[in-house]
Amino acid sequence: MRLIAEGKDPLEGQRHMCGMGNLFHYHSTGFSDLDELMKNPQPLIFIMELLQVGDPMSYHRESWMMEKDEKLTTVPLLHMQGNALVRQRQFREAASKYKEAVLLLKTVQSREMPGDVDYISLGRMIVPLQLNYCQCLLELEEYYEVVEVTTELLHKHKDCVKAYYKRAKAHAAVWNEKEARQDFNMVAQLDITLASLVRKELKLLSERMKEKYWEEKEQFWNKLERKGSRPDDEEEGEGGDEAADEGTIRETRVESSKTEGKDWQQMLRLVMILQKEGNFLIKEKQFQEASEKFGEALEYVEFLQKKAGEQGEDWESLEKVGLPLILNLSQCKLEMKENQEVVELMNKVLRKHKGNLKALYQRAQAHAALCHQDEARRDFERLEKLDPKFKPLVRQELKSLGERVRSMHTSQKKTYWDLTQDRWGPGGSKTNAEAKNETKQNEVDENAEEKMITEGEKAKNQTGAEDESEEEKIKDCGEKQDEKV
Repeated sequence: MRLIAEGKDPLEGQRHMCGMGNLFHYHSTGFSDLDELMKNPQPLIFIMELLQVGDPMSYHRESWMMEKDEKLTTVPLLHMQGNALVRQRQFREAASKYKEAVLLLKTVQSREMPGDVDYISLGRMIVPLQLNYCQCLLELEEYYEVVEVTTELLHKHKDCVKAYYKRAKAHAAVWNEKEARQDFNMVAQLDITLASLVRKELKLLSERMKEKYWEEKEQFWNKLERKGSRPDDEEEGEGGDEAADEGTIRETRVESSKTEGKDWQQMLRLVMILQKEGNFLIKEKQFQEASEKFGEALEYVEFLQKKAGEQGEDWESLEKVGLPLILNLSQCKLEMKENQEVVELMNKVLRKHKGNLKALYQRAQAHAALCHQDEARRDFERLEKLDPKFKPLVRQELKSLGERVRSMHTSQKKTYWDLTQDRWGPGGSKTNAEAKNETKQNEVDENAEEKMITEGEKAKNQTGAEDESEEEKIKDCGEKQDEKV
């Protein structure tokens, strides 16, 4: 205050310590008269100015001045005042009334023994006030505070439907789709009568997320196009090898049209964007469009791999990026009944990643859809050996495979004798040569299975690098198969 009176900066030279601390460390407070007062203390004289005289109960008493009964009497008044302000759409003032009432009840509750009847009853009185407070915050668009207050409330009252609903609304407002869906589903579970409301909210949430997705996509592509647009300094096609094959030239032109004006960082960003777009389209069950996105992303990855060479850390990193893209593409083709293409894709994947459970499972599904009974059974059995947790799923898949094969034979009007001849020849049983060949094949399969089991254990530790939506595919396979059956 002395510095302000002198027109100086009040923080100049301040060390944020009391007078005794300054004297102890620096032997001075900075002012000689204050130093003298510190050495020879004297009584302080306060001069007060009387502004007005009022009735003793005319001023607002603060909570620390109130007794317990007075606090409990004040709470209903604050509650009614808050409700009246809400009807007038004065949400900020109403929120302050509700908050004040909550603080009074918490002060009283803090003096009770946790678990006692009074403690529990006070806690129940707090709930509606906090819910009203959260509703005001929702109207004021203070969503993060709503999440914080409702989360604290749900720790104590885990079956509070309104708290879940208000938190879901707050999560939806700040684009936390996963958390919002979880809370909306909890509302439907706790109160069946609200199921129709929850369905409407989830539909609205999906529409909002879709709008946000396409908005962000458009912004990104516009930004990327502006960044990537450069004047053409060189004519296309110069410097090429005159003796190159026509097909190679055509392929190079296609690649250059996609990669022109983009460095490797931009291409990697494009891969990530295309992957997210594909995942979103899978959720929307638009599998054709999703497969196109994954295919385009794979083209960028293959181009970057060619530039990196077939060895080195960059090539291996790109291989890890491309693996979930191929698996997602394969899943889309499974949904579109393009089963032969799935078999070919997964054959390529399993040549490089022999222990990949997802690739093995997708190939087994494709073989089963094509009614390749022996190949499907072999893949399902290998899957079970690699991870015994898949045993129930494998049993279900084999059961549906048997039903599919029987329905196919029935449509072809084949008898048991016809099937036996088709499988084992005119003799109706295996020949010696066939039995020997099958024995050798089984030995080869067993050796391959042992290798796959060891590689499968390594692959389990690397699944975290794959795409989030692809990670959920195998877990949800049982449910999807039920729907197909």
